[in-house]
Amino acid sequence: MNYYSILLRLGAAILIGGLLGYEREYKNRPAGLRTHILVCVGAAVISMIQMKIIDDTAKTILLHPEMAAALKADMGRLGAQVISGIGFLGVGTIIHDKGSVKGLTTAASIWVTACIGLAIGMGYYFLSFASAIGVLVVVVCMKSFESSFFGRIKAVKLDIEYHNKGDLNVELNRYFKAKNIKVKDEIFIIEKGLIRTPFRKCSYTILVSKYANLLKIEEDLNKIEQIVKAKIIQN
Repeated sequence: MNYYSILLRLGAAILIGGLLGYEREYKNRPAGLRTHILVCVGAAVISMIQMKIIDDTAKTILLHPEMAAALKADMGRLGAQVISGIGFLGVGTIIHDKGSVKGLTTAASIWVTACIGLAIGMGYYFLSFASAIGVLVVVVCMKSFESSFFGRIKAVKLDIEYHNKGDLNVELNRYFKAKNIKVKDEIFIIEKGLIRTPFRKCSYTILVSKYANLLKIEEDLNKIEQIVKAKIIQN
């Protein structure tokens, strides 16, 4: 690997990392232009180091065949460590707030940027640029696609206090099915401490029509015998 090849790969990593990071930066996400460039360049450097290690190992074995059993070079070890380690950076972009999760797209973008960086470092230019274009198409164009197909549905939070008796799930599932309401996730709240209420609590994230009457849904749920209080909170 000569100096020209090294500079070409670093330049490609900066370009592709910048393209992927610009979209995140434009949308004011936690990890933007600089983060994506650094991730891509770092992954490319690791790939080049791995290739250099393999090349040096092969040359040493040719000069000293007796050392073949002692010298080993794993093609994928350093790359695997990059992919594992980048998860810690991705976790830092994920925000969990009041039942909603944000930052998953940014975390995935960082991860795929590292993967592309590894490909650049190995010299797979066509694969790298084709992958970058595919990622850009997904993060830029899929948003409008999702809005056109799923824009009529919204997610709201439903907090319920209920008596610890009867099968509340049966009643809720019957109502949700009748009203075409989808449950995205469900959290049961366990109270800690000395002061406890006679009721139990749970929190749902439900998907309803954009034009649904949320007050009517609240009223209907509060009529269920096991429910003490049902309240819908819009995100």
